[in-house]
Amino acid sequence: MTMTDEPIEPPKGHVRVIYLGPVAPHWEVRGISGDRDVIDGFRDRVMARLLLLPAHDPQFRRNRERVVRDAEREHLILEWDLGIPEDDEVVPAAAAAEAAPSES
Repeated sequence: MTMTDEPIEPPKGHVRVIYLGPVAPHWEVRGISGDRDVIDGFRDRVMARLLLLPAHDPQFRRNRERVVRDAEREHLILEWDLGIPEDDEVVPAAAAAEAAPSES
């Protein structure tokens, strides 16, 4: 068995990281499901990396990647709520107008 053939472990939990706004503390970490000890340890590490960083800070992008890698190592499902739609969730105005029911 090679390194790439390792069995994939099931997720140990599900965590949501929520941006609270421009006034510190900027972040909240909510455990949705899973082992409380694993989630509490993950929350402590996330808060150490993000607590005083607003989402527009250049350091946030680097620390976000570290949080993502940490979640992967801990086998946690990680969800971000930045209060704005992600790039793949943005619907162009023309497509939104076509999808909206007409009132005629």
